[in-house]
Amino acid sequence: MNTLTKRLLWIAVCCLPFISGCKQPNENAVSKNAISDALYRNLPFEMPEVQQPAFPAYEVNIEKFGAKGDGLFLNTKAINDAIKDVNQRGGGKVIIPEGIWLTGPIELLSNVNLYTEQNALVLFTGDFEAYPIIDTSFEGLETRRCQSPISARNAENIAVTGYGTFDGNGDCWRPVKKEKLTASQWKKLVNSGGVLDEKQEIWYPTAGSLKGAMACKDFNVPEGINTDEEWAEIRPWLRPVLLSIVKSKKVLLEGVTFKNSPSWCLHPLSCEDFTVNNIMVINPWYSQNGDAIDLESCKNALIINSVFDAGDDAICIKSGKDEDGRRRGEPCQNVIVKNNTVLHGHGGFVVGSEMSGGVKNIYVEDCTFMGTDVGLRFKSTRGRGGVVENIYINNINMINIPNEPLLFDLFYGGKGAGEESEEDLLNRMKTAIPPVTEETPAFRNIHISNIVCRGSGRAMFFNGLPEMPISNVTVKNVVMTEATDGVVISQVDGVTLENVYVESAKGNNILNIKNAKNLTVDGKVYEELGAKGQILSLK
Repeated sequence: MNTLTKRLLWIAVCCLPFISGCKQPNENAVSKNAISDALYRNLPFEMPEVQQPAFPAYEVNIEKFGAKGDGLFLNTKAINDAIKDVNQRGGGKVIIPEGIWLTGPIELLSNVNLYTEQNALVLFTGDFEAYPIIDTSFEGLETRRCQSPISARNAENIAVTGYGTFDGNGDCWRPVKKEKLTASQWKKLVNSGGVLDEKQEIWYPTAGSLKGAMACKDFNVPEGINTDEEWAEIRPWLRPVLLSIVKSKKVLLEGVTFKNSPSWCLHPLSCEDFTVNNIMVINPWYSQNGDAIDLESCKNALIINSVFDAGDDAICIKSGKDEDGRRRGEPCQNVIVKNNTVLHGHGGFVVGSEMSGGVKNIYVEDCTFMGTDVGLRFKSTRGRGGVVENIYINNINMINIPNEPLLFDLFYGGKGAGEESEEDLLNRMKTAIPPVTEETPAFRNIHISNIVCRGSGRAMFFNGLPEMPISNVTVKNVVMTEATDGVVISQVDGVTLENVYVESAKGNNILNIKNAKNLTVDGKVYEELGAKGQILSLK
């Protein structure tokens, strides 16, 4: 960990104005710091307090079940036996002491707190055969993947806490793009084994991984794979998320570090009362699909006091993709994101692009993004459907953002920020305007205030759909300096800019706008600006 990261973590841990040290009577206090109800004061929407798990005093050490922390012995059975023991006795704590604990998949059960002591490293095996292929959801679609290193389904009152580290051994699984490495790094990787794609631009760890990639037309979901034998052939391609918690209640992740995930790192799906507090997520910047946390179709959640360093989007809100997401019909709602630092990621805070079940009642405050490709990123595309509304973002500081600090992209094409050319984007926008249907995504009632960014690409970009403009968005009290370009707005209805200051290489306070209705700039209303566009001043 570099010095900057250590300092940031120290700040995140120590400067918590709403933390107290209360313990619940007659129970082991699972949280090192109880979460104060002050966190819920003055919210712009009604939200119940997120319920926290609590556990009986019973505890066991995994060594009692034969575990060995020598980095060689495979502890899968020992750790899972300890979890089953605590579950069967009514609940308590499973202790992982100092050591290197090699293991296969760990399955959490109700009323179990998986607790790691200082200097405990849980290292998941790189043996693909240790991870059964299961029915699951990935990137918003129903599919099959390998079982996650840490998982729970239909559990209640569970936690992963302590001071240790969970390493997903993702380098064994992930493909790597040549463009993301230096020449010497690429040469070393190729010489280590694996196979290259036809263009010699992507490295895959095995031939099975490459075969799985070739079977994918819709991002990472294979097509035409039917039999168990065919699925087994592409097992290395079926990269699991590091932690998968599905349809569970009262879940806490606190204090620990999650790193090097095979794909996404943390994926809560259809959960209720889910808390992330004071954790670290560390993925290599080049990690394919290396999101930090993807909160999908969850209700009543906290993501607070944490540090994220991701290879893809960092803090991401989702609710399923296209027909699968609409059929599920579970919005992600009632979420507080506060006091977090993002060191790298495609986006610092992100909504989408898989948001077909809807997203509403999200409050983001007091976060810092340093070097994320985009700061605040809203993305979707035709075919998704879903409504994103009632999003409130306040007091965000950013530095060195290569692209936009604030981006609304309703023509998202699946590539990372900055990876798509302007020409490709314009070509996709030239298609005929379809009628509004259940497949039309809608973004509305989004309120952003008190934003500071020093160093960025284009300051802001609003790129809505002509059949469903981005509507009722307010952006207030913003200072953006050392940008390469100003503000560009297209296909909006009811956007308000108030006290926005932008310094860019192309001039200060430049607002380039077209196809907009009811635009308000510091009190002046522009009822309609057409396709020819107009250059305005923010001041």
